[in-house]
Amino acid sequence: MAVVRKHKSDPVILFSTLGLLALGLIIIYAIGPMRANVLNSTYGANYDQNFFFVKQLQSVALSLVAFFVAFKVVPYKFLRKWSKLILIIALALSALLWILSAAGSSLARCELGECRWFNFGGMSFQPAEALKIALVIYLSDFLARKKEEGNIGKWQEFWWPLCLVCGASLGLVVVAQGDLGTGITLIAIVLGMLLIAGVPAKQYLILLALILVAIVGFIVFGGHRMARIESWLATLTGASSDSTYHIENSMLAIGTGGLFGVGIGNSVQATGYLPESINDSVFAILGETFGFVGLAIIIGVFVAMLLRMLKVADKTPELSERLLVVGIFAWVFTQIAVNIMAMTSLAPVTGITLPLLSYGGTSMVFIAFAIGLSLQISCYTSREVTKNENTSSRRGVGWTHHSSRRRNP
Repeated sequence: MAVVRKHKSDPVILFSTLGLLALGLIIIYAIGPMRANVLNSTYGANYDQNFFFVKQLQSVALSLVAFFVAFKVVPYKFLRKWSKLILIIALALSALLWILSAAGSSLARCELGECRWFNFGGMSFQPAEALKIALVIYLSDFLARKKEEGNIGKWQEFWWPLCLVCGASLGLVVVAQGDLGTGITLIAIVLGMLLIAGVPAKQYLILLALILVAIVGFIVFGGHRMARIESWLATLTGASSDSTYHIENSMLAIGTGGLFGVGIGNSVQATGYLPESINDSVFAILGETFGFVGLAIIIGVFVAMLLRMLKVADKTPELSERLLVVGIFAWVFTQIAVNIMAMTSLAPVTGITLPLLSYGGTSMVFIAFAIGLSLQISCYTSREVTKNENTSSRRGVGWTHHSSRRRNP
């Protein structure tokens, strides 16, 4: 007999998240002054030596608040109830950013020709990160309802509203903001959740083919994206040029680290050789600092956390909650995989940060919030009990979030 009772949260997810946040803080503390020196000498900036560490400390503090709010304060059922409003707000923020950037407003911060952040007096906010969690929460409710109604796979009741929501999300991110990396993450979220929802195999394969064609089209007709593909192909053939500089220095950093690394504070690549050393390229800096053994441990922590998410999804009786955890899994897994593959020349550089470790606020805060939700769900998984077992005597037994009264033992 399977029962659902409130119990302790999953310790692997909890301590993996806290450990990765701490490690990210340590590595930014070590290389932040180097980043400040590079910007001061190259661009005439006036960054304090501790600027990036202080910013990262603030981001970690906000992420911890978001993590524990999602874990302990805000019930998933409350978010599910307001899922449509949450998605509308996230889409509206992305649309507002597009309008402000087109108008040339100073409230839109642009880099390399792409406007992806709101700028509020030195503070920035990336609405695409809010859109990720909003889409996960909305789809967990939408797909569960359609499954219960028996409308999965029907055009009018299922595909039409799904395509409208996903099309708007991808359009505001990929087309308006030119952010294919985030678009790939959104696609992974949708595909992962559709798979669990039980979409007919034929329809699922057709959707995969259409998405593949669309991605190829965005790459071919996006000049800078095609240039990245060409640079990546050049690295595979051993050709060296200005376009291969980033990946070459990334590989050099990892190779320099050897087995045990050069040690904290001794990175050479972070002194200005490796672009985006505190953001997208932090995996390479970690390899230089801690070596192959250190990277193996870090990847092992990520893998352990992701596997526990899958276990939570498998043991969760509520379909909407299972879909939520799978969506979060797809989100985190995609960012980890794409970032590591890019830094090891297994894929083109895409500009995706490494979850919980890269410098930055918005991405870290929303990923921490999402993982906090998965930790909340881990408290309500089912387990098999024997016929004569007294389930009410177990530690942690209490009120469930599925029922308003106790079950009789």
